[in-house]
Amino acid sequence: MMSNTIRIAPSLLSADFARLGEEVRAVIAAGADRSHFDVMGNRCVPNLTVGPLVCQASKPHSSVPIDVHLMVKPVDALIPMFAQAGAGIISFHPEASEHVDRSIQLIKSLGVKAGLVLNPATPLHVLDHVIEQLDLVLLMSVNPGFGGQSFIESTLPKLEKARRLVDTAMKNTGREIWLEVDGGVKRDNARRVAEAGADTMVAGSAVITGARNTAAYAEAIAGIRDEALAGQQRLALETA
Repeated sequence: MMSNTIRIAPSLLSADFARLGEEVRAVIAAGADRSHFDVMGNRCVPNLTVGPLVCQASKPHSSVPIDVHLMVKPVDALIPMFAQAGAGIISFHPEASEHVDRSIQLIKSLGVKAGLVLNPATPLHVLDHVIEQLDLVLLMSVNPGFGGQSFIESTLPKLEKARRLVDTAMKNTGREIWLEVDGGVKRDNARRVAEAGADTMVAGSAVITGARNTAAYAEAIAGIRDEALAGQQRLALETA
């Protein structure tokens, strides 16, 4: 069921916010398929980042969809604000919503793709009654809140199970559903992440490094993509 495609979404959490527009343009020129926008509200996670005005300011610089990851509670109040600010995808954590189905429907009613985010300890069964409505399932491979953390290895078997759930949902609906991983993804582990079933990868500090230039970003994105494509091809052979 998987397409032979790997999407790379650099996390702007690692960007230089004093020159955000330039950073957005640089990662896109370097080959980014999405820009990943981490919104932390100092309640769901122990950090505070940016709001819809910053997303809106980055939108004119982004020629690819903005993938907004909401780590805020309550989440429904901010969904319309980020949709208006230019989000192409809005994902949220089930723990942040009183009614997960209602939050999904709110996102989709605004003409935006909807995703659900699962923390490392959040069980996959939260997807049971909503996965066929989703456009994206995002597995966190770190505990959210800060960039630069190490990949949690137990994400890999969880990802394999999620891949099977996503494939079944796609077969039932005839729609594409992306399986994204966020946290500690880099060139060294991208092959294993793809072998486990991911088709979309968020990478922050592994892409947006101290070099702060398009050439360095392009090298990092290409390295992750090449490794991930190799892993995806191996998975395809194993499941053929």
